[in-house]
Amino acid sequence: MHILVTGAAGFIGSSLSLRLLERGDRVVGLDNLNDYYDVSLKEARLARLRAFPRFIFEKIDIVEREAMARLFSAQRFDAVMHLAAQAGVRYSIENPAAYVDTNLLGFGNALEGARRSGVGHFVYASSSSVYGANARLPFAEDDSVDHPVSLYAATKKANELMAHSYAHLYRLPCTGLRFFTVYGPWGRPDMALFKFTRGILAGDAIPVFNRGEMVRDFTYVDDIVEGVIRVMDRPAQADPAWSALAPRPSSSDAPYRIYNIGNNQPVKLMRYIEVLEQCLGQKAKLDLLPLQAGDVPATIADVSRLEQAVGFAPTTRIETGIARFVEWYRSYYRV
Repeated sequence: MHILVTGAAGFIGSSLSLRLLERGDRVVGLDNLNDYYDVSLKEARLARLRAFPRFIFEKIDIVEREAMARLFSAQRFDAVMHLAAQAGVRYSIENPAAYVDTNLLGFGNALEGARRSGVGHFVYASSSSVYGANARLPFAEDDSVDHPVSLYAATKKANELMAHSYAHLYRLPCTGLRFFTVYGPWGRPDMALFKFTRGILAGDAIPVFNRGEMVRDFTYVDDIVEGVIRVMDRPAQADPAWSALAPRPSSSDAPYRIYNIGNNQPVKLMRYIEVLEQCLGQKAKLDLLPLQAGDVPATIADVSRLEQAVGFAPTTRIETGIARFVEWYRSYYRV
């Protein structure tokens, strides 16, 4: 297959691209290499991909409409995995414009390019953040997601709506994947596991929000990649059981689907830190803080729809995943 991966220098994008290349696909990786976090880490991820002759890198910002149009007009992709986005719940409070530009305008440019070039399947990253103020657990795809508690979450919900309109109007097969707290080697420095590891090794107090009373469905990156590939290989189709009298948000009479990808093994934040301490061989100093704006106390994924559709559900336990992250971190940073 000939596949476009946007955000290819990112955490998930680089891991996905590597797996696609290893199985023999041709991959065009797109990224703008912005400085939201350490660009050298992004370059190191790309270096792994450049070793494959079937990989081509395009330095493009998805908000650049003409550049995106040229990319899609120059070649036809069997599938697009759209991961490029401005990430982070907390940063959306500080810099909302970045989310409007990248996650709305940029997403629209990617959709339009896919539509005009006849892409076979447009798959994109949504987020567990869309569940917002919904407190019923586990989160299921047909739950209400009309009350986001961060702009980041609102843009991801908007992406799902935009994708549905393209699936309906142009019959572009679109599948949205709601990722649940992804972690693992080559992760993002702004995420908890990275911050905790750096802080513990430095002997600094680590910030623990909601005084540790948090539950997360931590999902290992390799499980995310496996789920993405299985979904990508099965283009969305119209749901014959869908009814306009009782519409299900997760499907449609258009070629459109929404799936959760989470570990379905909720873990208390303090247990997560405890496992990290064991892997590092060092105790953490905790700075217990209140719940931060934009956060939710608990996320748990119902993954039964994903399992039914593609025969896969994540299984990696945090004891395994955190150990692999620590091994990578010590090797990469030589600590």
